[in-house]
Amino acid sequence: MKKKIAIILLIFSVVLLGQPDQAGAFELGAESAILIEAETGQVLYETNADQELPPASITKIMTMLLTMEAVERGELALDDVVTISQAASDMGGSQIFLNAGNEVTVEDLLKAVVIASANDATYALAEEVGGSYMGFVDMMNDRAAELGMDSTSFRNSTGLPAEDHYTTARDITKMSRKVIEYPEIQEWGQIWVDYVELPDRDAMLANLNHMINTYDGMDGIKTGRTQAAGYCLAASAERDGFRLISVIMRAESDEERQQLTADLLNYGFNNFTRKVLLDADEVIQNISIPESSAGQVSGRLAEDLQIMIPRRDDELAETRVILPDEYELPIAEGEKIGEVAALLEGEEVNRVDLLAAEDIARANIFLRLFRAVADFLGGLF
Repeated sequence: MKKKIAIILLIFSVVLLGQPDQAGAFELGAESAILIEAETGQVLYETNADQELPPASITKIMTMLLTMEAVERGELALDDVVTISQAASDMGGSQIFLNAGNEVTVEDLLKAVVIASANDATYALAEEVGGSYMGFVDMMNDRAAELGMDSTSFRNSTGLPAEDHYTTARDITKMSRKVIEYPEIQEWGQIWVDYVELPDRDAMLANLNHMINTYDGMDGIKTGRTQAAGYCLAASAERDGFRLISVIMRAESDEERQQLTADLLNYGFNNFTRKVLLDADEVIQNISIPESSAGQVSGRLAEDLQIMIPRRDDELAETRVILPDEYELPIAEGEKIGEVAALLEGEEVNRVDLLAAEDIARANIFLRLFRAVADFLGGLF
């Protein structure tokens, strides 16, 4: 049965005291940009984040993600060997000049994509993961839809200019949050120079994200550059126990995209802190389920309910229990009975599952009738 969701109960509020916040005056000056906290996806800053733009090689984040997900499912392994096709060898733009017939491991191809943004390696992975190149492009668009990337259209795996190939800064964060969860992506994203062993030579991989040498905590994710896209950068950095992801699109130079990225990340790290509003396994009492035998039940959180809060501002953070209008009873302990949302200034920024803290039995027919009559009579007065 499909369940309608309605906010029905305010549990409590947390007031954080401090000095007046100056973060609200921050202006980045980028054509399109966004800053989020990686774990929750909470947006800390945005400007024109829904503007549809060509993403250049930031497109390759989806290639990285689909390949790592295939590895995670056991459909291929990092040490599997891929034979380079003529089509992959013929790719233009940034490349490591793979020849048709070269045999390269999935890991080395991924490193070539992450570090050197190699189009030939990207094409080879697309063929391997998708079974065919265009089959992989279909996979890219399907995965984008699953991630809620509603303003994205992929026409290739490399980001080379193509009609109807676009995305937005906001959509880029959605695939970036997923790909940066893989430790290998974090590790490879911090490599400055590496080499891929080929039959006739060692192909050098030089990282195009120069900020890994200059910005503390940075571990990726992907640069991009074409004439139409300008200079783009999706960046990930971790400090103080939390990770931020920034996206800059259509900067005018490599220096500008680096400066804008540093300014945006600095804004986030300097002005926000993470707050746990409710701990995992926190028990919430007196949840009304009228058709249950007890009428009132207890629930517990499946995980910590966290929120990013400005460091120097008086903010009111609210938590609300969200329950369906109807239940299918009985409910076993540990099953989902609702959700708990975190709101900042009235806007929802995070939500976690609320689980039954005990078995919940269905009330017998006589008890349900008694409650119905009592509710009816109570409504008359």
